[in-house]
Amino acid sequence: MKNQFNYILLFLLGISTISCEKDNYEPPKSALTGRVVYQGTPLHLQPNRVSYELFQDGFGKSGPITGTFTAEGIYSQLLFNGTYTMIIREGQGPFLWGESVDNLNSEVLIDVNGATEMDIEVLPFWMIQNPALSFGNGMVTGTFGLEQILTGAHAKNIESVTLYISKTIFANSETNVATSSIGGGDIEDLGSVSISVNVPTLVPSQNYVFASIGVKIAGVEDMLFSEVQKVTF
Repeated sequence: MKNQFNYILLFLLGISTISCEKDNYEPPKSALTGRVVYQGTPLHLQPNRVSYELFQDGFGKSGPITGTFTAEGIYSQLLFNGTYTMIIREGQGPFLWGESVDNLNSEVLIDVNGATEMDIEVLPFWMIQNPALSFGNGMVTGTFGLEQILTGAHAKNIESVTLYISKTIFANSETNVATSSIGGGDIEDLGSVSISVNVPTLVPSQNYVFASIGVKIAGVEDMLFSEVQKVTF
């Protein structure tokens, strides 16, 4: 009986040692960060909607490390050093993935060694140019231009443009207190678009809102946004 007890004790100690060894593995410490950009200009997106995947071969993990881009188009992960493959699946984002239509990417290799920054170049279908937001007569007004980036076989029409206002820094299709939209076919001059929205009664009261402009592209789920701006009354 004593021998059996000693055996069980040794067995449990062995499990404990293995468990401690596993627990003592260093966690990933290398920060990988970057933005999704067009010619160096960050794209603004619906937060946490456009996803990406990172793969690293040779470590017994076949599945991807997944993440989403912030409203500012930023991604970030804590990783082990090594070479990773980033993939943005087809249909994700208001863009095609690549620096030119002749060089559309299916994947991007990223070498992580300590703190690493790498922006991801994409080709948006459209860009919002020179957005300006102001307040007057109880309304927030947004003025801006729209530039078509992808033409030819990759071209897509604008379905609508919307001005969003919110009590918080998140002003988008999911977080807002008021909106105003124009159909894409009703835009007379793409170089000079103006949208206004009445500011509702804010409870509790505040003398400012946050505003952004969103572009819905026909056949594309994810919207493109302007940078959120604070508008003071």
